[in-house]
Amino acid sequence: MAVRATDLLLSSGDEEHTLEEYEGRMPRWCTGCGDLAILAAVQKLCRDKQLNREKVVFVSGIGCSSRFPHYMGTYGFHGLHGRALPVAEGVKMRRPDLDVFVNTGDGDCCSIGAAHWMHATRYNMNMTVMMHDNNIYGLTKKQASPTSPKGTRSNTTPRGSDLDAFDPLAATLGMSNLSFVAQAVDWIPELLYKIIKQGYEHRGFSFIRILQRCPEFMPNRFEACVQDPDKLLLLTHKNGIELSPGLAKVYKNQKEHDPLDLVGAQEIAGTSERVPVGILYRNDSVPCYEDLRQPTELITPQLIRKGLETELDKFTIWPSD
Repeated sequence: MAVRATDLLLSSGDEEHTLEEYEGRMPRWCTGCGDLAILAAVQKLCRDKQLNREKVVFVSGIGCSSRFPHYMGTYGFHGLHGRALPVAEGVKMRRPDLDVFVNTGDGDCCSIGAAHWMHATRYNMNMTVMMHDNNIYGLTKKQASPTSPKGTRSNTTPRGSDLDAFDPLAATLGMSNLSFVAQAVDWIPELLYKIIKQGYEHRGFSFIRILQRCPEFMPNRFEACVQDPDKLLLLTHKNGIELSPGLAKVYKNQKEHDPLDLVGAQEIAGTSERVPVGILYRNDSVPCYEDLRQPTELITPQLIRKGLETELDKFTIWPSD
């Protein structure tokens, strides 16, 4: 079996990576932004998993959440609005050995990128997708997003938005070929980390919606849930999330939910009484698209040249003699 020279170099060292090695530029998010908690959880995951920084890629679209690749000490691709997923799919198809993460926002994913999100779920490529959902367009300074609650006053809806909020969980759970769906909140760091960790460890398309606070444009949006633990419903299961004694004592509303139960997950997502937090659905048997399309031989510069010449020869005008 052919082995990349870079893989040999990366595996030759036994030096332990520190948390600081996964830090990129200084974050420019607002003080109190939930994105900071997500960044801390992801950097901790990289440290705990001792991921090789040279084999980790963070891909994003446009928005506050999409600054994420700049703040990681890994490879990154800051793409176009709503186009993070097709870029990530291209990376994963060409280099299935890489750890691919996607950071997208509620507008980036659920509006202009909605079609890509739907088909990325169907392809089920092995990547971890985190949708930062603050219910508003933050980078462009307060326009209503698809997940904004009905009545939200914004620069585009000064009299209040007319439509009920779009539900990313219910939508994802209705898509075909899905394999992992979860919901986290930025103000419970322990659960945030555990859910992202399970998403990473799952082999397939892991979609994690993260409710995150925007102190600048939606300062009170999730304050009731932060102050009152009874407004949350924590999903527990031996194959899902297990609560620590401290969390179990504070968050008393718990539900034993088997992540294999798709109908149960859809019922939970459809309720408006409490905000569910945990693993809603996980199916480890769904095949990954990159495995189905795995090349039969190692792609080398010679093979690439041969392929290009074969295609170009189709349009070559050869001399008649």
